[in-house]
Amino acid sequence: MFYKLIHEKCRNVIILVLKMAVFFALIPLLFTLIGLALSIWSVVPAPNMILLPLSVGVPEICVWLLGFNAIGLLSYVVLLQPELPAVFRWLGIGLSVMSIILNAHPLLQLPGTIKQANRSMEQALGRNYLAAIPPNISATFRTQPFDFSTALQGIDSTSIRSHKRIQFVADKSLTLNVYQPLSPGKYPGVIQIYGGAWRSGNAGNDEQFSHYLASRGYVVVAIDYRHAPQYHFPAQLVDVKIAIEYVRSHAQDWEIDGDRLGIIGRSAGGHLATLAAYQPDAQPLQAVVSYYGPVDLTAGYIDPPVPDPIDSRQVMRDFLGGTPTDLPELYKQASPGQLVNRRLPPTLLVYGGQDHLVEARFGRKLAKNLQSFGTPTVFIEIPWANHAFDAIFNGTSNQLALYYTERFLARSLYY
Repeated sequence: MFYKLIHEKCRNVIILVLKMAVFFALIPLLFTLIGLALSIWSVVPAPNMILLPLSVGVPEICVWLLGFNAIGLLSYVVLLQPELPAVFRWLGIGLSVMSIILNAHPLLQLPGTIKQANRSMEQALGRNYLAAIPPNISATFRTQPFDFSTALQGIDSTSIRSHKRIQFVADKSLTLNVYQPLSPGKYPGVIQIYGGAWRSGNAGNDEQFSHYLASRGYVVVAIDYRHAPQYHFPAQLVDVKIAIEYVRSHAQDWEIDGDRLGIIGRSAGGHLATLAAYQPDAQPLQAVVSYYGPVDLTAGYIDPPVPDPIDSRQVMRDFLGGTPTDLPELYKQASPGQLVNRRLPPTLLVYGGQDHLVEARFGRKLAKNLQSFGTPTVFIEIPWANHAFDAIFNGTSNQLALYYTERFLARSLYY
């Protein structure tokens, strides 16, 4: 009886030890599985809006995920004791290596992307375009298209002045925000238009970018516009035109040099920025910047992206009030590409190669059309980037885009 009791207790202790060994082996395996589950979204397109933030954000935080998955790998290679089951070790090592490869994917593509962007900038602006920029402005530029410390610590901006919620249309509740450099002076102006599928957003969107530009010698005026589906096109274009006129009429009040005015937009805002700047009766603008803006709405409706997480056809029906079959002329009027029939203001187009909302092929076609009419045009495609990549301000893609955007604006507005 005594030996049976001892045997029973020993057996229980052995089982407990084995269970603890399996438990402690599963902890790093779980750690690794989480890393892989996140990392895979750097190459897998989001099928719906719920998962879209993963496809957008994962490539932009690849440096953080590299560290996360490297810790998982080290836990198997260095920290775990050899007596743990080999299956856990090799499975963990294999999954960690897979995750690290996925995380490194954007970084491996960086050199080629930078080379292409440099070539595009020089072809559009001249090989020595940087020499034309005042030294006090070029001294504020970021020095590298990407660096690890910025990815980890963020992008800083110095103090600025701001004036918010200024109503610019008497009969509508539309407002704008003004962001100015801290020191009084006379500066180039940049009108900024937010995205949101023409359905949502406000002038306070993308405020970190507004702060950044204002701290580097620009007056940024972020504007609002009426939203679909309550208001159909061309209401949004009308609002942008009114805002441009309002900015010009208040240029002296806001320390803006009216002869040095640019416009920038993202997504739907990029569409409105190019559409307003390319109008036959457009107010003179010296620079146009569009991040992943729609170009050809008819083609976008007929041949939508796959997958299509936002249901782009429904978005365009909300915006225009019908289909291209119902409203063919309105779709043409709402397409910036249809207005390229002459030399237009210098234009920077930035698109993501993994964008499944506004595909890069449309931006590439617009760039070629602009160049054919002699418009200085910079086209930058970021292979790993998704739509709204710049929502992660210190992310891999936005560091790259910001590096060239500030140089493009300086060459166009300070020259």
